Amino acid sequence: MKTSFVLPTDIEPLARHPKATRPGEKIGLHHSMCYGCGDEAPVGLRITVVAGEGVTTTATMKVEDWMQGGPGVIHGGVLSAAFDEVMGTTPLLLRKPVVTGHLAIDYAKPIPLGSTVHFTCEILGGVGRKIYTRAYAHLGDPDVLVAGAHALFIEIDLEKHFAGYRDKAVHAGE
Repeated sequence: MKTSFVLPTDIEPLARHPKATRPGEKIGLHHSMCYGCGDEAPVGLRITVVAGEGVTTTATMKVEDWMQGGPGVIHGGVLSAAFDEVMGTTPLLLRKPVVTGHLAIDYAKPIPLGSTVHFTCEILGGVGRKIYTRAYAHLGDPDVLVAGAHALFIEIDLEKHFAGYRDKAVHAGE
């Protein structure tokens, strides 16, 4: 899959943290009300991201009727949110919380309602607080891609970054 995304020339490899989620295990939720992974969000993607070897992950998402864009297919923005969730969760293998700085998606084929999208993601490297990732999506045959994405994430201090927003957070049962 061709892309115009260019990695910096000074990118450095990044290694999995020794205390990261083990390969084959689900990476924990951001929080129960997260639109991407939360199991208590009233509407959400409910994506489960599983740690792979090294700095890789896999994930799946069932394409529900409410995700429709064009007739009978997923909305591109929903797929964008799914890539953002998978790619933004993968840096947790480094034990680094991140926010999205840039996300670029190449859409290759329509994704029908009722299908299951399979994602693979890898961390390509980093520069300072910047972490670069790449992910692909397919419908069961890894050789037939439906979309690909590249992203830049920025490492943050969770307490400082969300300090002004925590009092407005929605919690399950409210």
